[in-house]
Amino acid sequence: MKTVRVFAPAKINLTLHITGQRDDGYHLLDSLVTFATVGDQLYLTEAGVFSLTVEGPEAEGVPADMDNLALKAAHFAGAGREAAITLTKNLPSSSGIGGGSADAAAAWRGMLMLGEDGDTQADTQFQMPDIMLETQVHALSTLGADVPMCVASRPLRARGIGEKITFHSLPPLFAVLVNPRVPVSTPEVFKRLASKSNMAMPESLPDFENAAAMIEWLKTQRNDLEAPAIENAPVIGEVLARLGDLPNLGLARMSGSGATCFALFDNETDAKVAARELYAERPDWWVAGCVLQDMFLPSLPR
Repeated sequence: MKTVRVFAPAKINLTLHITGQRDDGYHLLDSLVTFATVGDQLYLTEAGVFSLTVEGPEAEGVPADMDNLALKAAHFAGAGREAAITLTKNLPSSSGIGGGSADAAAAWRGMLMLGEDGDTQADTQFQMPDIMLETQVHALSTLGADVPMCVASRPLRARGIGEKITFHSLPPLFAVLVNPRVPVSTPEVFKRLASKSNMAMPESLPDFENAAAMIEWLKTQRNDLEAPAIENAPVIGEVLARLGDLPNLGLARMSGSGATCFALFDNETDAKVAARELYAERPDWWVAGCVLQDMFLPSLPR
């Protein structure tokens, strides 16, 4: 029986500008997105019936039935094939870093790999041709607006409701991710958003020479959901304040609709020092040091 392993990286919204709202209620956005070297793992093995087992440090409360996006995506991509799926949850749920969407994207990639000829042991990683993604964007969007970009797992600009994707080359960023273990309701955050029509990012994005240059530019941009998320869950403000005190910090911001926040540094040493400090100080928080980068690069988690 063939088995494939797929890594599902955390999705980080470096910016998130809410630029409007459609008649059907969906919000329009303009977001610069990248992906982290921390994430969930999925193993898919050929089987006679679909099944899902959820394990790992963040497994508690994660459904193992059709309420799980990964299982929905596997059914969606199955085309007559079925698989036993094991999902190792390392990312907290409802945390603004695309955990469920990343798992769905990974399951979709894994099911495609199960249908290809080749080794009985395979690692899909992210060898997904852009043209294949382009032809699947509409269908994948039915699983969730974030799923197409998680399939790509490359730095990108997302517009529309997230389905209009343009890839961008970004320098690697050294980061610490922090979640205070408070789930945040995305609809509730949007409900508290004062203005639904805000300025988009510049039409043309800069070519960033290095991480320091990119961080300086990011300071001129926004996450429009940060203020309503803090209103909904004040502890997010506490996290951002603590990150703001870290030595040699480049930028602290919330990702997505929260509650996960990120601290950016222009070198690995400062990021590691910050991660160790936060690990020791706040064992009740979820803390992960990582690199934000193009997941097509070879230095991927094993």
